[in-house]
Amino acid sequence: MSALPRLLIAAAVVAAAPFLHAQVKESKIVDQLKNLRSVAADKKGAAIVKIAADIGTQPAGLEKVKLADSLVHLTTEGDPGTDAVQAAADTLAKALSESPVAPKKDEVPMPYTDLARLVRYEHITAKVDDPMYARVTQKLIDDEADIQKADFTLKDLHGKKYTLSELRGKIVMVNFWATWCGPCRLEMNDLDTLYRYFQPQGLVILSITDEEPFKVNQYIAPTNYQPPVLLDTNGKVHQQFHIDGIPHTFLFGRDGKLLAVAIDERTRRQFLEMLQSTDLHP
Repeated sequence: MSALPRLLIAAAVVAAAPFLHAQVKESKIVDQLKNLRSVAADKKGAAIVKIAADIGTQPAGLEKVKLADSLVHLTTEGDPGTDAVQAAADTLAKALSESPVAPKKDEVPMPYTDLARLVRYEHITAKVDDPMYARVTQKLIDDEADIQKADFTLKDLHGKKYTLSELRGKIVMVNFWATWCGPCRLEMNDLDTLYRYFQPQGLVILSITDEEPFKVNQYIAPTNYQPPVLLDTNGKVHQQFHIDGIPHTFLFGRDGKLLAVAIDERTRRQFLEMLQSTDLHP
């Protein structure tokens, strides 16, 4: 090839380069985030990967961190696939590395907490060399130690008492939810199905809410939901389990050991994946 065609090709590549990674308008990304919940389940993973790439075109700064953190929150609702979760985590990690967020009143900023939870509970990786990230990772470990020691006695909608420590010998799934929580409601059909199927093998699902009994009963009564719905109206058990967002699910083995944690809405497949760490069988 002569020198002239090579020069022309090189010039074309240079001219096209800005368009290959052109900055996406922030308003377009915001619209994509707003519409993500309406994307079909089989297309949600690809949509998340695209939004992550679009956020990556933004200039470093707090707004980029906020966009990436918003994507992470939406990514944990349901099952978009590991690649999508990893893409969201990578985007948030890069945004935080570019623009670390300062703590307020010695509180770890939420983006670090969200990223640490993804890494610990969604089993993906992230590279963040920041003391805030290390601090919140240790806090998650400490919280798990508290949860491992936690015990409670709560009544269900019919007045029957359930004590966690008295359920040793059972596989226990503790699910925190509320009637106003859309992702919580989406989980309930799958939790009910799993409970009915695995109950003969020793699965117990405890659905805990801090709402008033009348409101909870109004919602539950027409559904024929079978797992016990427990009332934590003073919020003490929520505090024991360090609940700062719902749905949130904890799986305990027959010996009472904490086996798994789910930080947001799970699908039936994801719940079954959690249960693989037990001796339950299909």
